[in-house]
Amino acid sequence: MHDAAQERFGKTAERVAALQDARAAELEAKVVRFAELDGDERVLDSAAGAGALAFALAPHVREVVAVDLVPELLEQGRQRAARVENVEFVEGDATKLPFERASFDLSATLRSLHHIARPELAVAELARVTRRGGRVLVVDQLAPVDPLAAFELNAFERTRDPSHTRTLADVDLRHLFEANGLVLTRVKYETESRELDPYLDVAGCEGEQRERAELLAPSPYVAELGWYLLDRR
Repeated sequence: MHDAAQERFGKTAERVAALQDARAAELEAKVVRFAELDGDERVLDSAAGAGALAFALAPHVREVVAVDLVPELLEQGRQRAARVENVEFVEGDATKLPFERASFDLSATLRSLHHIARPELAVAELARVTRRGGRVLVVDQLAPVDPLAAFELNAFERTRDPSHTRTLADVDLRHLFEANGLVLTRVKYETESRELDPYLDVAGCEGEQRERAELLAPSPYVAELGWYLLDRR
């Protein structure tokens, strides 16, 4: 799905970054409340996009390294990082991170796993590059427990955005964490109401594809997100 993600986010990088800017203060407040930062962390933002999470964390940590595959998103992030001294953007793959083992105090990813064909590799990489005693932060949309509802949600999301692979259920994420020696210390669930037209717009969903997505869309669309803070032991 690398090609699909690069095509989709290459076309929509400016829209993604603009939405990020509009939500920046809200995200920063949520992250600071949840992540229990001490201010001296070296942080990884994996599959960072234009750096929404990186910029939310930056005022509260020592350093943030943001990694993404899409050059257009990296360019949007670097433009914004010109005003921030402790954020660096690096091109790289979340499933093959270009860092040595135990390089970070906190490794994190925001709303990315459902774009990754092998999310288990992305989680394994987060664990690998985090030092023992460090932490991992994962935030992503959750699939419904009911298999049919999950199938319908993923069918809509793939129609809206060809780079979507699969939204995972809470139990799936917990299994990935456990398999990588990550111990859950905090979890939070929240709902997010999504207006359909802006949600299709930000994905660049147009023409016949948009018509199909409109037919498949939940009404109303209320997404559930999970926030997970884990210890690397």
